Amino acid sequence: MKKAFITGITGQDGSYLAEYLLGKGYEVHGLVRRVALEEPDVRLARISHVRNDIVLHPGSLESYPSLFHILSRCKIDECYHLAAQSFVAESFEDGFSTMNTNSNGTHYLLAALYQLQPECRFYFAGSSEMFGKIRETPQRETTPFHPRSPYGISKVAGYYLALNYREAYGMFCANGMLFNHESPRRGFEFVTRKVTHNVARIKLGLANELRLGNLEARRDWGHAADYVRAMHLMLQQPEPQDYVIATGETHSVREFCELAFNEVGLDYREFIVEDPQFYRPAEVDLLVGDATRAREVLGWRPTYTFRQLVTEMVANDMAQLERTGGLTAAAVTT
Repeated sequence: MKKAFITGITGQDGSYLAEYLLGKGYEVHGLVRRVALEEPDVRLARISHVRNDIVLHPGSLESYPSLFHILSRCKIDECYHLAAQSFVAESFEDGFSTMNTNSNGTHYLLAALYQLQPECRFYFAGSSEMFGKIRETPQRETTPFHPRSPYGISKVAGYYLALNYREAYGMFCANGMLFNHESPRRGFEFVTRKVTHNVARIKLGLANELRLGNLEARRDWGHAADYVRAMHLMLQQPEPQDYVIATGETHSVREFCELAFNEVGLDYREFIVEDPQFYRPAEVDLLVGDATRAREVLGWRPTYTFRQLVTEMVANDMAQLERTGGLTAAAVTT
């Protein structure tokens, strides 16, 4: 039985990946902050349905001794490094914390694996935000990076750390440059979940407006459940490579809003307020990926359409608010 170790297992991607690997017969281990075990109803909500099937290790990504201690006791075949401060807006507010967690945490994890389990296959969760101020459209594995946020910068650092361990020490390190991927488990701070959650609140009479930033920003949006399949496929290949994972389609925030409000029979123009305070200090206007390598080498293709993604997210938020009587519940789906 293969053993997998997931950092960020309590997040959107981590929860879908844990489910997927369990379905493949893996023994799944995950890194969590100790406080998560003290508040499981909130912090472990996304993995509550598989909690009894996985092994959780309390520790800190910001501590090399913590990671070294865990990995010295846990022999693993594959490591999926998903944990990060991943909210772009927050990275502008606290760039130091973002860089420490995302860059140093990646370095600590790679260093511990190299010392203890250099044969372990390693996946690094990169991001389309690494491309930032784009040099070509669509973006592919060879597109130069020009990050426009501390978050994007930290992910570029992690990318090159994984690449360096691959080239310098012969470790199996694969980078996934994943474009935006959403789901009903997305955090409320992200624009897609902010939209669908507030669409449900407006429909139920709990709110009367939705304030957003740049409505014309365009993104390549897929479903997280599709993207974790790609992560797993990357670590099953004979040789490590880096891959762009994307749908190849681009849609604006305005389009997302229109579809979401249409799901509940409302006109988005009656409720959306464009608010300058939600603009980024350095805006990224267009991101769209070319996943040709993933299709040809991994045999990977997305199964969800953009419309199906929006429909699922709105339906989940409607059901959740109706079930809780209008109270905001944890960002999970049934």
